[in-house]
Amino acid sequence: MQATMTRSRVRPARPKSKGGMKRAIRYLMHYKQQAALPYLFLLIATLSQLAVPSMIRKVIDAVTGGYVADQILAALDQIPAQFMGVALPKVLEATGRDAAMTLDQLRLALEADVTGAPRALIAAIVAIVVFAALRGVFSFLQAFWAEKNSQSVAYDLRNDLYAKIQNLSFSYHDKNQTGQLMIRATDDVEKVRLFIGQGLLQLVGAVILLGGTVIILFSSNTALAWTAMPILPIAIVVFIIFASLARPLFTKVQQKLSHLNTVLQENLAGIKVIQSFTREKEQQKKFRAAADDTMQQSIAVSRLFTFMFPFIFMIANLGQAAILYVGGKQIISGLLTLGAWQEFSMYLMYLFFPIMMFGMIVTQLGQATASADRIFEILDAKSDITDKPDAIKMPDVQGSVKFENVTFRYFSGGEPVLNKVSFEAKAGETIALLGATGSGKTTIINLLPRFYDPSEGRITIDGHDLRDVTLDSLRSQIGIVLQETTLFSGTIRENIAFGKPGASLEEIQKAAKAAAAHDFILNFPDGYDTHVGERGHTMSGGQKQRVAIARALLLNPRILILDDSTSSVDLATEAQIQSALDTLMQGRTSFVIAQRISTVINADKILVLDKGEIVAQGKHAQLMEEEPIYAEIYNSQLLPESAGQHD
Repeated sequence: MQATMTRSRVRPARPKSKGGMKRAIRYLMHYKQQAALPYLFLLIATLSQLAVPSMIRKVIDAVTGGYVADQILAALDQIPAQFMGVALPKVLEATGRDAAMTLDQLRLALEADVTGAPRALIAAIVAIVVFAALRGVFSFLQAFWAEKNSQSVAYDLRNDLYAKIQNLSFSYHDKNQTGQLMIRATDDVEKVRLFIGQGLLQLVGAVILLGGTVIILFSSNTALAWTAMPILPIAIVVFIIFASLARPLFTKVQQKLSHLNTVLQENLAGIKVIQSFTREKEQQKKFRAAADDTMQQSIAVSRLFTFMFPFIFMIANLGQAAILYVGGKQIISGLLTLGAWQEFSMYLMYLFFPIMMFGMIVTQLGQATASADRIFEILDAKSDITDKPDAIKMPDVQGSVKFENVTFRYFSGGEPVLNKVSFEAKAGETIALLGATGSGKTTIINLLPRFYDPSEGRITIDGHDLRDVTLDSLRSQIGIVLQETTLFSGTIRENIAFGKPGASLEEIQKAAKAAAAHDFILNFPDGYDTHVGERGHTMSGGQKQRVAIARALLLNPRILILDDSTSSVDLATEAQIQSALDTLMQGRTSFVIAQRISTVINADKILVLDKGEIVAQGKHAQLMEEEPIYAEIYNSQLLPESAGQHD
């Protein structure tokens, strides 16, 4: 379409979306109780995990206590009776017993320790197994519901993105490449999903585990707990610093990936052109350069995190060394049992483990935050073309169209593509648009369905300003066949019925016959149920255009737009289509961009455009007599073709 060549390249900076991650997490609120389930299961699984070290302490203390009691009993039997009075107080002191206990009472207590050790051991082991089973079951439930919730959020985000992209105006798509939009609806959404399904849950789990561990450490051994505490604020500060450094790096990674995807998408779409002009090596270099940029940016992120993790490990190891020193002294002095030391050591691992997890969480959070901001940048985008709050439904169109001093600029800047254009098309008239590339022909037909709004002036249909009616009610009454034919994956029948999915086969065949498409469709093995390839690659240009014409005619529109719709067909096929169109355009207001003499001669009004202005208008015969510029166009472009038709 020629209008693209004349558009201003002024592109205003798009506002960046902020708080995208918080807004993405709010999508979880759509699922209410379901959203809370994984966190409830996480809490139960974490509490089960926190209970295990105390059970292990009981196992170790039961084993060591029973063994020590058995050894003391054996030693008591070896002590002569005359020395028992001296030895007994020392044994009582060493074992922590009441100094008033008699020898018989001591023996009974020691025998109870020996016989009770197996029962305590079994009870502790059973408890460990129960807690392990609880943790396993609830960890599974937590992972399942977290994945279900994250997939649901991704589903909502993708649908919202698709709906938003579908409703954004042409001007937005003019400024944004297809590959970039695709990467946001796929890779960016996936990164947000991974954080909501894994990273966010890990973050909450790490906080619960860390908080529970700190409480238990202080309740069991305050001195050792204070020894471990200094590593926490240091680690938190480190993570805050790294998170602030990582976020802009992840944003750049996604930008580089978007560019890479754009290059790939353009090359796949234009593979025939690339091979026709033997530009494979040049395009490979272009793709390699984009891939290299993406790789270098990813390496920059990896470099940051390869420095962070060893630094965090060093902090953790320094803390562990301090705890080993203090704990070792307590064991030597008898203030700490082996079971209590083992319990504290395991809780110490629970203290370090969340800190290690924060490193991975920061990575996911950085990626997800950058991606979420990019997603909501689209969802927050404002469309230039929207329904007014008080817009009315367009009544059934009669077909009277009027342009009143219409001026239009792309992106609200640069030279006008149309400059004070005024004309009127009465209901049922055929209006032909002629002019060189860039004269504004396609812009006029883009303004009719409100793909764009005029910068100045107004356009009316049956007296209704297009900005005062709803888009759906306007566009549903306009049939459009664009110069660039687009067919969708599916059957020929589905493509013809694209604008009217409930159409019967009889209606579809009637539209196909009017567009001279019925005969070639029946020549396919599956007829109307024949599947077309991607963008209709299995069909010729002329066949695709006739299917597109049938698609527009099925709507039975009062206003018909044909953008050079016979440009890809031979003269015989054009004659068939034109004959059908001549009949179908009767009673309809039709706007036709064409270069062939037949359409121009039959038009009720011909508009000759030059540099965005109407330089001549009227019927063919009138213009031939009165307008030299039209006669020049006729002689240079149309007359040779007319002569060719008589050869």
